[in-house]
Amino acid sequence: MTQTVKDTAKNAVKHVKKLQVSTPSDREIAMTRVFDAPRSLVFDAFTKPELLKRWLGVRGGWTFAVCEVDLKVGGAYRYVWRGPKGQEMGMGGVFREIARPERVVCTEKFDDPWYEGEAVDTMTFVERNGKTTATTTVLYASKAVRDAVLKSPMDKGVGEGYDKLDEVLASTFARSTK
Repeated sequence: MTQTVKDTAKNAVKHVKKLQVSTPSDREIAMTRVFDAPRSLVFDAFTKPELLKRWLGVRGGWTFAVCEVDLKVGGAYRYVWRGPKGQEMGMGGVFREIARPERVVCTEKFDDPWYEGEAVDTMTFVERNGKTTATTTVLYASKAVRDAVLKSPMDKGVGEGYDKLDEVLASTFARSTK
């Protein structure tokens, strides 16, 4: 294999693992990433506290202090992270739709809102050839709110979280196939 072909293959793998951010409408942000794991496992990683605590928001000295999930329509979730200096960031919402393992729709509201209003998150999971494309589309109260979120470092944080999720999925999938 020539060096150019190797470099192209290497870049293709990097591209697949990179977070893709788009704006499907004037009030939405969509975040998409392909994971090398079956859909059921990726779905579980987004909905089960024992897996969420291993990847969501746990970076830069932050820990997941509270992770409660009542995964049913009308059920609630509650997350609280604790920072390295003791500061806390909390959020929660209510599940509106659950179609295991392909879709979850829920509301999202932060305790100390950094954007106006409540958002609605739609998470979809599509498996093809053993890899799962996870897309989270967030619908905000207005275009101005969406634009403010786009100007934040949200994509960096989500990207780093998904990198951590990739590690969690790899270790969990390896254990489940032994």
